[in-house]
Amino acid sequence: MSASTVFTNKNVNLARPDILTLQPYVHAVWNPAYERLHANENPWRAAGDTTATGLNRYPESPATALHERLAELYGVRVEQVLAGRGSDEGIDLLVRSFCRAGVDNVIICPPTFGFYKVATKVQGGNVIEVPLLRSSNGFAVDVEAVLNAVTPSTKLVFLCSPGNPTSQALDEASMLKITSALDQRALVIIDEAYSEFLNRPSLTTKLDLYPNMVILRTLSKAYALAGVRCGTVIAHQDIINLLARVIPPYAIPTSTVETVLSVTAPENRMQIQERISTLIREREWLSVKLKQLTCIKHIFPSDANFLLVECVDVEQVFVTAKSAGLIVRDFRSVPQCTNCLRITVGTPEQNQRLTKALATLDASDVNKGNAA
Repeated sequence: MSASTVFTNKNVNLARPDILTLQPYVHAVWNPAYERLHANENPWRAAGDTTATGLNRYPESPATALHERLAELYGVRVEQVLAGRGSDEGIDLLVRSFCRAGVDNVIICPPTFGFYKVATKVQGGNVIEVPLLRSSNGFAVDVEAVLNAVTPSTKLVFLCSPGNPTSQALDEASMLKITSALDQRALVIIDEAYSEFLNRPSLTTKLDLYPNMVILRTLSKAYALAGVRCGTVIAHQDIINLLARVIPPYAIPTSTVETVLSVTAPENRMQIQERISTLIREREWLSVKLKQLTCIKHIFPSDANFLLVECVDVEQVFVTAKSAGLIVRDFRSVPQCTNCLRITVGTPEQNQRLTKALATLDASDVNKGNAA
């Protein structure tokens, strides 16, 4: 791809002008008909290298087989896909490609995934926060407030659905209304990291209708590959081609490619689906059990593989979980999440151990009452 590439999607013009004219790095291209003496690689494998293609060789770039597999998994065309080192790299690529330091801004809706803000600040961009609306039913995006916050310098709007740490999916109609209203004004990035745990189709089904929509997916959660670091940006081909100019060469390690292709092979997908179903059942079981405890004040509805739990005494619950050998995430310092913990749904044994430990707090309260 050259810097003279003609983009038909007008939303690409929102990108930094210097990125639009950037001449991408040209890496060594391998022709399997020849032996490799063109990339300054070591000709021998390292001790302990068990990969099929050899870690002494640079990985294929772009990783064609990986992109084809990801496109199949997510039901999109391969030209709409760019793999990165986790969704984090996709977020970073978007911010670096579209935001001019000290000039452009990004809109986020807290409480939300913290890396959106970090990536923007590292790039020197500005962050506009439009808080989610909180009610007894959970959290919702404030559509009008988001649209009113947009300025001529707004380049990206991040919507996390299902949310982290809120655990809830955002209303689909609200997200589409924002996306439609901002066509050629800003890209709308919908982070679907937890979508496999949601009983609703991915918005990838709407991608061709919204040229400014970008969807983030990951293999870290449902596919149990957090340590492999493989996320996906899914968008219009022109947006993908632009981001491909910025991503470093040979970005996806050989070991990552081979692991993903193995784990996501058709013969392994039944087990993946069974584990997703188990986690959803355990999520509901854990929610019911926690609601029965007096140390728990409120549990927010969840569409993810975790629960956001409001406690009577956060510190007491946090310490009690640790006493059972379990660590949960403390969110009490986050606005709108005061007195809240985020509890990942674990194995049945872990979930039972947690609820059993927290039940001792209820017993302690009863004993104190009897003593009084």
